[in-house]
Amino acid sequence: GNTIRALVAFIPADRCQKYVVRDLQEMPLDKMVDLSGNQLRRFPVHVCSFQELVKLYLSDNHLNSLPPELGQLQNLQILALDFNNFKVLPQVVCTLKQLCILYLGNNKLCDLPSELSLLQNLRTLWVEANYLTQLPDVVCELSLLKTLHAGSNALRLLPGQLQRLQELRTIWLSGNLLTDFPPVLLHMPFLEVIDVDQNSIRYFPSLAHLSSLKLVIYDHNPCRNAPKVAKGVRRVGRWAEETPEPDPRKARRYALVREESQEAQVPALLPPFPPTNS
Repeated sequence: GNTIRALVAFIPADRCQKYVVRDLQEMPLDKMVDLSGNQLRRFPVHVCSFQELVKLYLSDNHLNSLPPELGQLQNLQILALDFNNFKVLPQVVCTLKQLCILYLGNNKLCDLPSELSLLQNLRTLWVEANYLTQLPDVVCELSLLKTLHAGSNALRLLPGQLQRLQELRTIWLSGNLLTDFPPVLLHMPFLEVIDVDQNSIRYFPSLAHLSSLKLVIYDHNPCRNAPKVAKGVRRVGRWAEETPEPDPRKARRYALVREESQEAQVPALLPPFPPTNS
């Protein structure tokens, strides 16, 4: 069963690829094709004949390219390419102008093409767990974007142009390399959820003026204060709802003592722990 399918997936012949996708020959009634977890190394081109397709899931395969025929799927609204081997986003994806949701997480992307700006219907973009060292400027041109998942990359800051995205409501930035709370987020009062968990932020400015904010997640940061928020906003992190925030002077003293005690406990020659993505 699965072993045979795994072996056949290596063979690019059309007959073998059709076996892997269980001879999918007709347009599904629900206008959805799910080829996730099939160990595909090549996208089965005959799926592109289903021109009314709305949802296409290709997650958890071994894909690193897509055929130009994919551009025939102009009704596609959801495309999942996460957990593959893409180093570059195929240009054909940028021609699918009805896309609302695009999953690109857990690939090997270092950047996104400028042509992504053609996807002006995009509402949700997942680019978590890639090799991004900065948020691509093209993301700031997706005017209808509501949700941005960019966690588990190597982001150190965010571009100021991000505040153009006035439809953005949720931004997930956990597991990056932020040492400061991104200043641009202070100018985005329409944000409802901010997640900066697992970064290296030591100080949080007040977020009380963000009138739409409902949730801020700031846990696992070496912070010496909790972000101040408006009444009714939920905080997840040190000194959140359950525990009152200490006096700033005591917080600084606590942080210094904690750092000194950790240094005393860890041998100087001990190598640092490798980063983990969770």
